[in-house]
Amino acid sequence: MSKKRKYSSSLVDGPLQATSRSMLRATGFSDDDFSKPQVGVASTWSMVTPCNMHINDLASLICNSIDDENLKSVLFNTITISDGISMGTLGMRYSLVSREVIADSIETVVECQSFDGVVAIGGCDKNMPGCLIGLARLNRPSIFVYGGSIRPGENHTDLVTVMEGIGSYSSNKISEKELIAIEKTALPGPGSCGGMYTANTMASAIEALGMSLPGSSSQDAISKEKKIDCKSIGKAIDNLLEKDIKPSDIMTRKAFENSIRVIIALGGSTNAVLHLIAMAKSINVELDIDDFEKIGKKSPLLADLRPSGHYLMSELNEIGGIQPLMKTLLDADLLHGDCLTVTGKTLSENLKDVEPYPENQKIIFSLDKPIKKDSHLKILKGNLAEEGAVAKITGKEGLRFVGKAKVFNSEEETLDAIYGSEIKSGDVIVVRYEGPVGGPGMREMLKPTSAIMGQGLGDKVAFLTDGRFSGGSHGFVVGHITPEAATGGLIGLLENGDEVTIDAEKGTIDVNLTEDEIILRKKNWTNPKPIPSKGVLSKYARSVKSASEGAVTD
Repeated sequence: MSKKRKYSSSLVDGPLQATSRSMLRATGFSDDDFSKPQVGVASTWSMVTPCNMHINDLASLICNSIDDENLKSVLFNTITISDGISMGTLGMRYSLVSREVIADSIETVVECQSFDGVVAIGGCDKNMPGCLIGLARLNRPSIFVYGGSIRPGENHTDLVTVMEGIGSYSSNKISEKELIAIEKTALPGPGSCGGMYTANTMASAIEALGMSLPGSSSQDAISKEKKIDCKSIGKAIDNLLEKDIKPSDIMTRKAFENSIRVIIALGGSTNAVLHLIAMAKSINVELDIDDFEKIGKKSPLLADLRPSGHYLMSELNEIGGIQPLMKTLLDADLLHGDCLTVTGKTLSENLKDVEPYPENQKIIFSLDKPIKKDSHLKILKGNLAEEGAVAKITGKEGLRFVGKAKVFNSEEETLDAIYGSEIKSGDVIVVRYEGPVGGPGMREMLKPTSAIMGQGLGDKVAFLTDGRFSGGSHGFVVGHITPEAATGGLIGLLENGDEVTIDAEKGTIDVNLTEDEIILRKKNWTNPKPIPSKGVLSKYARSVKSASEGAVTD
């Protein structure tokens, strides 16, 4: 048995495995293929979203590159859903759930089929951490490939432009004709949402973690670079098989610290907190929300990228992607250079010859003149979030907000109020029963936050939820409030007019209520939203951990 065939040999070697070989012959295996290491290629291709519609084309390039290295590729599919399409609907409840389904499906297929190595291709928010969780559980030579970013739409638009356009339309700032014109031109083809939203955040996080090839996270979905990236996978996975380099060798505590620093520098999504904690748990690395706060105090925000900034991922790619940024952070002793990567080399070795950004570029700020000297991802605690909450505060919105609560028990109620011009300056919008259990599924609040921005209220109101925010959300937003309303958290006891104070500098979030008042409200509290009795959401609600624990189901 070859050292590269630790798993497949048990499936296809010897006379007693004739049945297995017979079935594999029907799929196209030849005599020679049975002696080759088998590499499963997990494709998240789907026509349900532009993020993934091109991924089977990339998978074909990857399979060919694997076969060229005297390995045997075996392509299989897993699911994907579309956050952007389902946003603001009940279907969005299945978004975070899909992360677990994807991880489970990759684990199931690879273990059943005894693949020696795995390549996973993801192109949208949840399938990327889902892929990484699956690869970590399997812990055999693996590489992640990002499907790539979408090109900018007409007039430098993207998906968030459309959603903020709805807010502008609802407040009579633009006409329906103008809104439809944005809708028709904002998304020109395949690829993930173009800003530093969750997809590009997670792609960058995975590259910084060392689980994808250098430079891959910023590439356009439809580009020569992305094709070259895919054609390089065969040699890379063969090298990992030869050296028996596994995710546990790469996804270390230090590697996660690197990943956190990079996504802070890029102005990444709040979802990164949720996903990185979940990914760490899957590989038995200790990581919690407090680590983001500790690391964040010495991690500057450097990238002027959407949603809070001006530029898109494709524009960052044009000046070198994230590699020069990582080199800058490494040279400043802000990254661990000794971390192993899927190249078989350390991070320092990968970055050794990386050239700096062009002098005239305006996207990445210098370390001595950062956009913000510390992290925009703030972990807040207080009586309203005893187990923590995650805020996205760049400083543009201010660092402290005091206002009166305006309470809603669903995203739909909130949207009706926003579109009906019921939200006023100084309001603290509270959306509850949208947590992992209460949703179930922890929906993202991109539609209401975009509507708020479109109405010009982004710096005039705060937005709190036990649900999540899209990477496209910006403004004074605080999510992942735990304990959530459905499990008895204080957010479920808030009433209209309660005074809420959010202080990003102190790291606190509190409601001005006496203990006696809280006790009285707890006595009278009942959950207004029953949990489904059967199906995927029911199973998820019964097993899911809190957002502060990564909303994992293990």
